[in-house]
Amino acid sequence: MSKRDNVLQGTLDLLVLRTLERGPLHGFGIAVHIQEASRELLRVEEGSLYPALHRLEQAGLLAGEWRESENRRRARFYRLTAKGRKQLAVEAEKWRRLARGVAAVLEYA
Repeated sequence: MSKRDNVLQGTLDLLVLRTLERGPLHGFGIAVHIQEASRELLRVEEGSLYPALHRLEQAGLLAGEWRESENRRRARFYRLTAKGRKQLAVEAEKWRRLARGVAAVLEYA
């Protein structure tokens, strides 16, 4: 995996963790929230989202359970664990530091 892939994966993980801070959601709901919250700038494809959810669940950052969705279909709902909340705080601060660094470079004359 390249460094670029790690950045993208870390960004997706952060977006998923932040989305689930609001409460449990199924995969489609997570994707919709990210798209709407980003004002349609970010679109998470299934091929990226579901492996990320599985990876985060395996790492103990999310817990999942099968339930009936609002359209009466069986769906896996994910929620943050205590470990996931701690990781969210760490990842959000890393992102803020990175954004400050990028902003500083862009403003450098």
